[in-house]
Amino acid sequence: MIRDFNIADTEEDISYYAGFVGSAYMVGRALTSVFWGVVADRYGRKPVIIIGITSVVIFNTMFGFSVNYWMAILTRFFLGFLNGLLGPIKAYACELFGEEHQALGLSAISTSWGIGLIVGPALGGYLAQPAEKFPGLVSPDSLFGRFPYLLPCLCISIFALFVTIGGAIWLPETLHFHKKSELESASFVPNEMDKTDEKNDSSIMSLLKNWPLMSSIIVYCVFSLHDMAYTEIFSLWAVSPKNLGGLSFSTEDVGMVLSITGMGLLLFQTILYPIAERFIGPIMVARIAGILSIPLLASYPYIALLSGVILNITLNCASIMKNVLSISIVTGTFMLQNKAVEQRQRGAANGISMTLQSICKAIGPACGGALLSWSQKRQNAAFLPGDQMIFFLLNVIEGIGVLLTFKPFLISNHY
Repeated sequence: MIRDFNIADTEEDISYYAGFVGSAYMVGRALTSVFWGVVADRYGRKPVIIIGITSVVIFNTMFGFSVNYWMAILTRFFLGFLNGLLGPIKAYACELFGEEHQALGLSAISTSWGIGLIVGPALGGYLAQPAEKFPGLVSPDSLFGRFPYLLPCLCISIFALFVTIGGAIWLPETLHFHKKSELESASFVPNEMDKTDEKNDSSIMSLLKNWPLMSSIIVYCVFSLHDMAYTEIFSLWAVSPKNLGGLSFSTEDVGMVLSITGMGLLLFQTILYPIAERFIGPIMVARIAGILSIPLLASYPYIALLSGVILNITLNCASIMKNVLSISIVTGTFMLQNKAVEQRQRGAANGISMTLQSICKAIGPACGGALLSWSQKRQNAAFLPGDQMIFFLLNVIEGIGVLLTFKPFLISNHY
């Protein structure tokens, strides 16, 4: 897309501008996540979920029709602005599953999110610029030829449309409402002071004072910043030329790597994560995953020195392991956040989480793309030359996240 918009003049500049397109969605989401969380607590999880999926249908399709750089940024921004999906879905999973199966429920949420981050770029890699990849099937003068990124966007929008229709028909509501008369008859001695306390306990301010909640959100945000920067950097690094420290992969090659990663992620999170969480708890799983991620990321610049089949096998294994570790951390922090509040507060609590996380995720792609561009321009530096610098910086963020999982910062009843 950047090439078509004539913004970037060099290979290094592509990383810089692509980062801002990735950040626009998170900026929009950061502005409205608390609002959608409050709406979900007041009117139910289902309406917010349906509105969020509908926004994907509309604005993702518009993104595919982008004719310039600013249209791409604006459509991504409004997609995030109207999509308060993830927070209510986390609350929904906690309410849908019993206490003994909540690890599986929240693991399914984080796995779906992680696979989306993988399948999306993979789908884009296979279907973007179809007139160039399939000249016998797609004419340069056709709709998909004139809008080279419309096809993958349209596929996602059609899928989201079916999900919207199915959700509107079959998705049950987990937040149950009671008539005022039923509530009064269930209470033998109405106490105005208790009602006032309950109202105050549900306020945003009370959530901000809830340190078990806020500490888990901060840990979640640090790791989310790392994951979003890594996701942006990985794809850009893989398609970068060898002389800049990249892999010189085509978009199809990147799509294949991400597809294989998605399968590995699905198998681990649905089978092994609930078992690991049951034995050592979500905090220890997150801590171990963070520690293992550091040497793994440090090996990436050396993976770029390989070639052929060995490169593909090594990269696939490293990518699977990295994403499994990242999603294990995310799932653990999901559990801590939702157990730190009561049901009536979960929508708002997850809204706060999504707001802070979206700010970090908005920073992630923009900074990740800019730092990758900068690191690739210092190939002959004496200290951490080329891409060694960008993976070192990712490890610094990962290390901070691991440190924050210890007391006295992270407070939880899971210790």
